[in-house]
Amino acid sequence: MSTIDPGHDCALCPRLEAYRLANRAANPAWFNGPVPSFGSLDSRLLVVGLAPGVRGANRTGRPFTGDFAGVLLYQTLLKFGLASGRYDANPGDGMGLRDTRVTNAVRCVPPGNLPTPAEISACNPFLTAELAAMPGVRGVLALGGVSHKAVLRARGLRASHVPFQHGVLHELPDGFLLADSYHVSRLNTNTGRLTTAMFEAVVEALIHRLALTPGAV
Repeated sequence: MSTIDPGHDCALCPRLEAYRLANRAANPAWFNGPVPSFGSLDSRLLVVGLAPGVRGANRTGRPFTGDFAGVLLYQTLLKFGLASGRYDANPGDGMGLRDTRVTNAVRCVPPGNLPTPAEISACNPFLTAELAAMPGVRGVLALGGVSHKAVLRARGLRASHVPFQHGVLHELPDGFLLADSYHVSRLNTNTGRLTTAMFEAVVEALIHRLALTPGAV
């Protein structure tokens, strides 16, 4: 098992392992494993989601690929020049990321799309190692409160250090930026809790703070 990614048969979380094995039996053509991150380790921006969706990244093997949440995320990254190509909801679409890497706080799909606190804790060392392996990373876009807390823990801070608040860019003690957004889930977008304009505003603000180079692709 590497320090950055769990092995394909990671057994750290018995409940997630059992669910993964059940999905493998039912859908042997799917990826059905801890989903690796997408994008270069040389990136300055890391996007952290919650966990793979059962018919999304758990099926395709690429974060936020194959389910509704990926549409808003990747279309926004494309709009602001943090991705190139075209998002077609499959890993073979040829889309690439620019100065951006995408991962999840929990790498395995959880039943009901909801990992337990113990599972979030068990997976945190991989996020910690990933951030340590990104020499130029300057900020994280956390999608949701769970991801926000996971990033704080990975940076060696208490979950109570700064509260999750949509649209806020927190500057951590070492100058590292943590930007908060509601998760790009279908539930949040369908209810209007998160609109396209709201999400784009967070990404655009973070781009300027990190001095990345936005632009249409």
